[in-house]
Amino acid sequence: MLKKTDTDIIQSSVSELKNDALAHFSKWRLNLMKRMGDIVIKNGGTPGNVVSQQPSTSGNNSCSEKSNGTLIRLYPPVYTPLRESPKEKRALIMHCMLLILLGLDQYSLFSRLLLVKLASSLNVPMWVLLQDEVRVSQALSKIIMGIPAEEIVQKRAEEAKTSRRWRPGMATGAAGGTPATLAAPLVEAGIGTVFGGLGIPQAAAASLLGPMNDSTIVVGTLFGLYGARQGSKTIEAHGKDLQDFGMIPLHGTSSTEITDPKDAPAEDRRMRVTVAVTGLLTAHDDYLQSWQVIGQQTEAYAMRWEVEALNKVGTALESVVNGAAWYEAKKEMTSETGKELKRAYWPTDLVKINKAIENHWTVAMVRAEKAGGALADIIVNRLMGERPVTLIGYSLGARVIYACLMALSEKRAFGLVENVVIMGTPCPTEVRVWAAMRSVVGGRLVNVYSKDDYLLGFLHRTSAWVYGVAGLQKVQGVPNVENFDISEVMTNHFRYRNLVGSVLKKIGWEDIDSTQIAKEQERFSAEMKAEKELQAERDLKNDVEPEGDTEKGKAPAGQKSIREITEKMLGVKLDSM
Repeated sequence: MLKKTDTDIIQSSVSELKNDALAHFSKWRLNLMKRMGDIVIKNGGTPGNVVSQQPSTSGNNSCSEKSNGTLIRLYPPVYTPLRESPKEKRALIMHCMLLILLGLDQYSLFSRLLLVKLASSLNVPMWVLLQDEVRVSQALSKIIMGIPAEEIVQKRAEEAKTSRRWRPGMATGAAGGTPATLAAPLVEAGIGTVFGGLGIPQAAAASLLGPMNDSTIVVGTLFGLYGARQGSKTIEAHGKDLQDFGMIPLHGTSSTEITDPKDAPAEDRRMRVTVAVTGLLTAHDDYLQSWQVIGQQTEAYAMRWEVEALNKVGTALESVVNGAAWYEAKKEMTSETGKELKRAYWPTDLVKINKAIENHWTVAMVRAEKAGGALADIIVNRLMGERPVTLIGYSLGARVIYACLMALSEKRAFGLVENVVIMGTPCPTEVRVWAAMRSVVGGRLVNVYSKDDYLLGFLHRTSAWVYGVAGLQKVQGVPNVENFDISEVMTNHFRYRNLVGSVLKKIGWEDIDSTQIAKEQERFSAEMKAEKELQAERDLKNDVEPEGDTEKGKAPAGQKSIREITEKMLGVKLDSM
């Protein structure tokens, strides 16, 4: 029997992942086809009453042109004569399809991607879908708004005692939901109509929604109230490994304290969830500042994790970056960081101070792995409900997301994560790793990197760099992974915290706040100005001619010349340390 090569093992692993992912998708597809087959159109429908009201495209969350171009590029339209229909009718088709998909008792990742593809094919702007999602989510959340907390606790306790928890598709035997009558909150929100007029009868809208119409159990499951373990139990399971972990809401009326997503106010609920993960901290409130650029058409949370460890790493790195040793070391690092890693040479003085940061970085990397496992459990256990989840992070936060996706892949947890954007990620670029990550991400998987991020290269120098570093280079060999190079502006690993909004805007993200991006750019400009002033000050000191009778180019007695410093810093091989 021939021994399998590494290539054979990778191909076998990827093929197995593909088959499992396709099997999971096929189940959703069969449910949808059955649902579509149950729909009967009588009397040709109704033309409705079109009025002049139009959805609003203005406001701080609008990034329409860029996101529409990205939509067409990522989801090429399928030709249909419906594309030539009036815009009101195309919007109504989108709305009815949203109701049909919610009739599956969930709003899964595949349902969302189908709507995005349909929007591209019908030439419907992305903001139309986003606003429709917000309108429907706020209307549905009012159905469960008055449920007492005691009832929720009791229901969850009953679920814990039985082996049969509530699952999507079990609505047939559920109480509630009258097919012929649309629930009052849905009527008030105009569900079944678009642009304030054109629509379908209320009875038809109720039939499309099915039990999602007014069943508190079905709607509660959608938003994470039922059908999942309590958040505290999931977090407690990781309590020995994580001392600080929780979700902080970014928008809405909630406080900035750690919140269980199931406790979000009705007006703050959305059809999709975004979790943002910070990677470096220099102050206790920095983990929120970077993520204010995320728009309000998604239910957004900032993940708080190991703030003390992140502060230690951030403070240590900041002192090194602002120190003289780093200033001198950058003169030697004139090539791409990847080449520095391959030849394994770094300036001597820089290697000597590595103990000041290496211990903190190593501890934070381990904690990131633990936090990623906890995040994966939260997603798998549906603490966010039956809704697609998007993950965004930078630096160590991106490492958390990497660990989360790898854990999801091992659990074969497909159809849960919609989009992922990771920036400056300290993780390998190996094909097997990214194929596993790609298998559990249904939408966009974006790797943001900089070839000139010397600090990340220095921190990652003792790791298995032969497998690559995603934060320093492209990911190759895995289809549908987007690579975005920001080397022009990214030479300091700390800059990621003030570049999140700019990066999301450039990659055509569908929901960002332009006002917050402007504020972020002001912070970035101030940071760049401070860096330049510090560098100019040091350059001036090095260029000043020494006083006295010393020869030109020589330093006074007792001081080292620039030439001597440079010769000393020709490099030290890591193996010799």
